[in-house]
Amino acid sequence: MSDQLNIEAELNWHTPVPAAHPAAALLTAEAVRSHCAQIMALAEQGTAAYFTWHPEQLDITAAYVVDTIIQRYPTLQVPYHSRWRHYEVGGIDRWAQLSANSIWQSAERARTRIDLVISSVLLDAGAGPDWRYVDHPHEMILARSEGLGVASLTLFASGALSADSTQPLRADASALAQLDPLTLAQVFQVDNDNPLVGLSGRTQLLQRLGTVVAATPAVFGSPARLGNLYDYLAAHAVGNQIDAAFVLETLLRALGPVWPGRISLDGVSLGDCWRHSGTRDGLLPFHKLSQWLTYSLLEPLEESGLKVVGLDQLTGLPEYRNGGLLLDFGLLEPRNPEFFIDSMMVDDPAVVEWRALTVIALDHLADAVRAKLGLDAAAFPLARILEGGTWAAGRRIAAERRPGGAPPVQIASDGTVF
Repeated sequence: MSDQLNIEAELNWHTPVPAAHPAAALLTAEAVRSHCAQIMALAEQGTAAYFTWHPEQLDITAAYVVDTIIQRYPTLQVPYHSRWRHYEVGGIDRWAQLSANSIWQSAERARTRIDLVISSVLLDAGAGPDWRYVDHPHEMILARSEGLGVASLTLFASGALSADSTQPLRADASALAQLDPLTLAQVFQVDNDNPLVGLSGRTQLLQRLGTVVAATPAVFGSPARLGNLYDYLAAHAVGNQIDAAFVLETLLRALGPVWPGRISLDGVSLGDCWRHSGTRDGLLPFHKLSQWLTYSLLEPLEESGLKVVGLDQLTGLPEYRNGGLLLDFGLLEPRNPEFFIDSMMVDDPAVVEWRALTVIALDHLADAVRAKLGLDAAAFPLARILEGGTWAAGRRIAAERRPGGAPPVQIASDGTVF
């Protein structure tokens, strides 16, 4: 009951957050980039607290990323970095299979895809090295992000997130708020021999999602449904165009109270935002999962006829594949070698600094990759470089350097970050 009261207290503000509210400036992609740039400025001066920056490694890192892109996408027709790629693991489009017999109008198809992808992205935090998901229909054993993606698609297809048994392919606030942790454990095949990091945290996150969405009818309608976000965004489009930064800000302001135990400012949760003494206000916002979700909304929105513009206002995602790539190639070097040995919490200042430097280093790396490919940002936005790309290169170099492809740094996750 106390958690419910805390959520209700957090919801005593309007969506969107008024522009004059002190939290509003931190709930933007621009805030992520500008705050992280303050840490990079320190690194460039050699005064960052926990890391040194080695731009002489940029060229070799970019060459490796370009090689990875060409291996995966020889024609350079790279899709967006998004959750939808995980449903396609093994060359099988599981979403296409699931939706093949559905007759939806364009708007309803967009709502359904948004129902799926919001719930799925919120289940995307690191699974840990020991968890596996058996995709029985396709006889595949999957791990990490692909396993989480396919498992979350299975959860959605089961109707567990729908309040209407006659329409299983929905994600309704009431069903999310009442999600049984045993259901999640069963669908994700969790047992003593197949542990999933942060199972309890994931369940609570979806339950809180349901509560928050129900309390935000301006965005999610009444009765509340995740997919009603489509109608809110369509109503705020100019012509058929909508700005990527607006999509992200909507998610940050509407879903901020979902995140448990995080920093708040005058009653507004700041989400994936942490403390670091190297910024002017002592805070570092990243909004990794919200930006990942924004990237994952691009395809449903564009399929519906909306054109999402300003993609490079969003930032690279500061997580262990992108950040691990930078560590493995020596672009970033920890001052204390124990960083590679100790298991740290997400709020550890060294982890926060690593993530901040990752954001800006990805901007530099994107420029270097485009130069090698002879393409500009319009032709090859960051959303494609991440997919092609830095995330895949981070996984590739990890597999080359460590058994099982583990990242170079170990983060103790609660199932809601990374």
